[in-house]
Amino acid sequence: MPIASHIRKNMGEGGWIRRMFEVGLVMKAQHGADNVFDLSLGNPVMEPPQEFQQELLRLARQPAAGMHRYMPNAGYPETRQAVAEGLTQETGVAFTRDEIVMTCGAAAALNVILRTILNPGDEVIILSPYFGEYVYYIDNHQGMPVIVPTDAGFQPDLAAIEAAITPRTRALLINSPNNPSGVVYTSQRLAALGDLLRRAQTRHGGQIFLISDEPYRRIIFDGLTYPQALPHYENSIIAYSHAKDLALPGERIGYVAVSPHCADRKELVDGVVFCHRTLGFVNAPALMQHVVRALQGVSVDASQYQRKRDFLCGQLTEMGYSLVKPQGAFYLFPKSPIPDDVAFVEALQEYNVLTVPGRGFGTPGHFRIAYCLEDRVLEGAMPGFARAAERFGL
Repeated sequence: MPIASHIRKNMGEGGWIRRMFEVGLVMKAQHGADNVFDLSLGNPVMEPPQEFQQELLRLARQPAAGMHRYMPNAGYPETRQAVAEGLTQETGVAFTRDEIVMTCGAAAALNVILRTILNPGDEVIILSPYFGEYVYYIDNHQGMPVIVPTDAGFQPDLAAIEAAITPRTRALLINSPNNPSGVVYTSQRLAALGDLLRRAQTRHGGQIFLISDEPYRRIIFDGLTYPQALPHYENSIIAYSHAKDLALPGERIGYVAVSPHCADRKELVDGVVFCHRTLGFVNAPALMQHVVRALQGVSVDASQYQRKRDFLCGQLTEMGYSLVKPQGAFYLFPKSPIPDDVAFVEALQEYNVLTVPGRGFGTPGHFRIAYCLEDRVLEGAMPGFARAAERFGL
C-alpha cells in the first residue's frame, strides 16, 4: 500500500474540480476541443494587465544584482511594505510590513496559517458552499473541519455559526467573494460575525481566529465597494493571492496579513514565518515579489467578468434555472433541476457541457459554472443547457 489510508480515502471522496477537468480532456479527445464546452475549472483566460508585462520586461532588461537569491523567509521588506501600504488604504487599518508574510499563493498562505495555529483536534468552521480543498488543508494539520451551511442567499448564517462553536473551535474560515457562489458577504453580516466571535472568545476563554480567504476581492461587480472583514474583528488573518486580480494563477504569489490589532501578533507572525519555511515553501518566488511590489493598485478589468456574468444569468434564468446572482469572482452556482447534482452534471456531459457538482463544495443539489473563459465557450454551452432544461422540465 504505497499511500496512507486517509489520503486514499480523501482522494476517493474529493477532487471534483480536477476530476471534471480530466473528464473534459477525454471528451475533447473524442469530440474535438472546439466541440466541448468546459466550464469546470477556474483557470482565467484573461491575460495579465499591461502594467505586469511592463514591469516584468523592465526587470528582465535591468536586473538587479542578487535579485534571484534567498531573501528573509517573510519576503522582501520592500514588497511587504508595498503590500502593507495597499492594505492600509483598502481596509482603513494601519498595517506595517511586520504584519505581512509573502507566500506561494493563497493555498500556501492557508496551509501556513493553519499549521501555525492548530493543535491536534482543534476545530475550524467552514461555511458551505466552500472551496473543496479547505477540508484537506485542515486535515493536513490535524484539525477537524466543522461545516456550517449558509442561508438561502449564501450569506453567513449567524445563528448556525454560533451553535457550531465549541471550546475546541480555533478558527472560522470565510471566503468572500465566494467560490463557488460568487456571493459577497455584506458589511452588516461581517460586523455581526465579529461581535459573535468576541462573545464566543469570552464564553470559552480561548482565542478564535477569523481567517479571510480573499483571492477574488478585487473582482466585484455593480459598483460595489468590497466589504472588508478585517476591521470588524481583531483576531483576523487575511490569505491573499494575485492569481485572480493579476491573472497569475501559475505564478503562485500571495501573502498572509495578520491584523495589527491581533493579540500576540508578533508571535503569530513569527510562527507563520517559521511554518512557511518548515513546510518547504521557504520563501515566495523572488521574481514575482519584485514584480507585484509595483502593482498593488493594479487589477484586471472586472467589467469583463461582469459582462460574462450578465450574459449567463440572463440566458440561464430565461431557460428556467434558479440561481443567486453573484456579486463577484467568476462563478455561478445554480440549483440542479433534479436533487441528484452528480446525475445532472453527467446529463450535461451528454451535450458536451462540463460543470462541477455542488457536493464538491459541500452543497449537494447545486452545480458550479466557471465563466472565466472565452465568450465562444460560454455561448457554445447554451444549447446544451437549454436541452437539459427541457429534458428536466424547467
